[in-house]
Amino acid sequence: MARLLSLDRYVDGVLAGDRTVLAQTITLLESRNPEHRDLAGQVLQELLPSSGQSQRVGITGVPGVGKSTFIDQLGVNLTAAGHRVAVLAVDPSSSRTGGSILGDKTRMERLAVDPAAFIRPSPAGETLGGVTRSTRETMLVCEAAGFDVVLVETVGVGQSETVVAGMVDFFLVLMLSGAGDDLQGIKKGVLELADMVAVNKADGDNVRRAELAASEYRSALHLMSVASPTWTPPVLTCSAMANTGLVELWDQIEVHRDKLTATGELTARRRIQQVEWMWSMLDDRLRQDLRADPGVTERLVELELAVEDGSIPATVAVDELWARYQSGRG
Repeated sequence: MARLLSLDRYVDGVLAGDRTVLAQTITLLESRNPEHRDLAGQVLQELLPSSGQSQRVGITGVPGVGKSTFIDQLGVNLTAAGHRVAVLAVDPSSSRTGGSILGDKTRMERLAVDPAAFIRPSPAGETLGGVTRSTRETMLVCEAAGFDVVLVETVGVGQSETVVAGMVDFFLVLMLSGAGDDLQGIKKGVLELADMVAVNKADGDNVRRAELAASEYRSALHLMSVASPTWTPPVLTCSAMANTGLVELWDQIEVHRDKLTATGELTARRRIQQVEWMWSMLDDRLRQDLRADPGVTERLVELELAVEDGSIPATVAVDELWARYQSGRG
């Protein structure tokens, strides 16, 4: 990464809304260098009192649902209404290089050039759920920089939905018509996380099919447990291409915020998320330390192969690796 700035330069630049310093600060947060991590912690500590004022919205969806087009249009609507929007787009990483495809920014053509918007595509790396290790910190920094709406787009695979739902105030699941009995492969657990389901691409000849799909999702959600006693997840139809239904969708997000703020649920949710974040980071640190231990690394590949081919149980492999790790600590 580029030359480090001073603590004051990072903090003052972010608070002033300097986009260059904001980007440099996020890069600092993403670094695993111990020196950088120490400085990043100091920066976060200074910025923390200026964070927390945004609406945090997670967005996921089935393949082909048009997440980037949806976020682009929603973001443009929001900036036109006077909001400042930050989009944290988590991209799949190359399994060989750890690099990022970074395609989302190019697909959000209008937001990418909107002075009231900031898009940060980040490689997912090895973090559980495809969410970058620093996504939560990046959210806080963007809030401190004055962005009052933060949209977090998931990779849409594996555990990413669960991870993102655990760091936002509102979780939106985008769906398509023609769901069928399998709900397009979306697991029941994902729908249980949803604060809203929106059937996208409800335009042209597809309007009627979208309405039928919305009815199916309402029935499905009716059978699931409700996360909040004061909120029943609505199911809407919309079209990002035609920009229809998005105003009503955002109105519902604001109603949700007002209701949960009034009951104290929003504050409670964020407090729980803070503690979960702490444990997530501890887990990440422990994983790094374990993988770097010489005693572990010399046997790790062999044991992985043995577990893979079924010659030893995973429990036995874990016990040996943990014993090696513990002996290295002594």
